[in-house]
Amino acid sequence: MREFNVAIAGVTGAVGKTFLSILEERKFPVKNLLPLASKRSAGKKIVFNGEEFEVKELKKDSFKNIDIALFSAGASVSKEFALYAAQSGAVVIDNSSAFRLEEDVPLIVPEVNSDKVFPHKGIIANPNCSTIIMCVAIKPIYDISRIKRIVASTYQAVSGAGAKGIVELEEQVRKIICKKSGDIKCEVFPVQIAFNVIPHIDVFEANGYTREEMKMVYETQKIFDDPDIKVTATTVRVPVFTSHSEALNIETESKIPIHVVRDALSKAKGLVLKDDIENRLYPTALDSSGKDEVFVGRVREDISCENGINIWVVGDQLRKGAALNAIQIAEVLVEKNLI
Repeated sequence: MREFNVAIAGVTGAVGKTFLSILEERKFPVKNLLPLASKRSAGKKIVFNGEEFEVKELKKDSFKNIDIALFSAGASVSKEFALYAAQSGAVVIDNSSAFRLEEDVPLIVPEVNSDKVFPHKGIIANPNCSTIIMCVAIKPIYDISRIKRIVASTYQAVSGAGAKGIVELEEQVRKIICKKSGDIKCEVFPVQIAFNVIPHIDVFEANGYTREEMKMVYETQKIFDDPDIKVTATTVRVPVFTSHSEALNIETESKIPIHVVRDALSKAKGLVLKDDIENRLYPTALDSSGKDEVFVGRVREDISCENGINIWVVGDQLRKGAALNAIQIAEVLVEKNLI
């Protein structure tokens, strides 16, 4: 089997560390690994497949002889360095928002649109974590009847804001539980996240929606190649360490019997149906934490809409919502001999 030289930009972050774990778990054919990060993190040590590597500083000339470059260092870093990686001959799979809506950059969820992975111009975009989780869940329904409208409410874990989000929640909880004196520090989130929910993620835009909410709108339309899907979203930060939860209200063009919906969800790739209300079985964030699959439950008809369906969805946003999806894209490239 052919092996590949793989670079990871942002290797010391939450998603970067998850890249390492998943590459190991899935036995991705890595010939040489190049861990990259900011100047501040250069010199740190990481372990991959039992071997210790020194993290190198990310530079414009870092990508000589690299086949695949996995980026998760933020949009500004991707905009500065991804083009250099692509010009060096690497295929960049970028986890930031930098290129997602560019017309000539594929935006890929392998369970939904792996056929769109090529052609590309050296850069392939990984969608937003909440968009990925939602699209995996709605694809089996879309395949039965086109979806006209989605109302999405997300409940997003603090690790979606990176490792610093996890630390801030830990420190706030510890301070409150131990009744330590002094102010609660809010550096990552705008207000206290411990024992609280925050009804916005990212900056507000002129239309009153946040940037995170509009990502779900535009990215979903691009992934399904259907600009007429109407999407409205409210994204909420919750005091959970890992895994995003989503309440989705879906309106289809044609009426789909609910048993047909359940059957389709139960057979779909990358999904686990956990839906037994008699025994109070439904997925929670803890069920999906550390798992590759997206979990679905609370499947029911919307009593307020003729062709409406309600589902509850959870997924580990560091895995399927970020690192796993990117590596699955790389696996598609390898499988189709596109590298």
